[in-house]
Amino acid sequence: MEEFLTLKDHVYNYIAEQISGGNLIPGEKINENSISERLNISRTPVREALIQLASEGLLENSPRKGFAIKHLTVEEAKEIYLIIGVMDGLAVSLACSFLTEQAVKDMEFYTASMDLAIETGNFAMYHKLQEDFHNIYLVLCPNKSLVNLLLQLKKKFLRRSYIAEPQTDMKEILFATNEEHREIIRLIKDQDTAGLEHYLREVHWNTKKAYMETL
Repeated sequence: MEEFLTLKDHVYNYIAEQISGGNLIPGEKINENSISERLNISRTPVREALIQLASEGLLENSPRKGFAIKHLTVEEAKEIYLIIGVMDGLAVSLACSFLTEQAVKDMEFYTASMDLAIETGNFAMYHKLQEDFHNIYLVLCPNKSLVNLLLQLKKKFLRRSYIAEPQTDMKEILFATNEEHREIIRLIKDQDTAGLEHYLREVHWNTKKAYMETL
């Protein structure tokens, strides 16, 4: 059954899309009137969506300046990476025994597709495919409270573009990350739950990579 979306949900998705697409940048003030006019709705659902985005840490709400896109520092990104690494590792280890042969094949399909997206420089597609890859085991994880908390944290990394350190090839970085996806698949096939927890925490979500999520 299709999920019913309220006006607030539509506004939330619209603003989230603007952030993820790079149309709204850190520090930029949100113009509530402009959004209301563009979507042809009242300001009430706009403000409700902005309040929700602020509660999720994507916006800052200043009494005098209103809502603005929050700037994520490298240190904040590192802290979030550390937490996500622990939670994601636990989630995949709990889902491991529920992953069917078809599910693993789907994960292998996504890794191959990510290689193509990286090669063509389609980083937005890469972002979508890596979400699909991880969602395969998150959907099957029996601890739904854990998954909900994990997805909430991942929202802080909403944008779909990436930055690299000076003189570093982003394609090279993402190809290396995709090899990590293949290692995750190998560990799943081996039913190595301890190895999965360690690998997600120490390698896939290594805090040294957190700078890529900042602007």
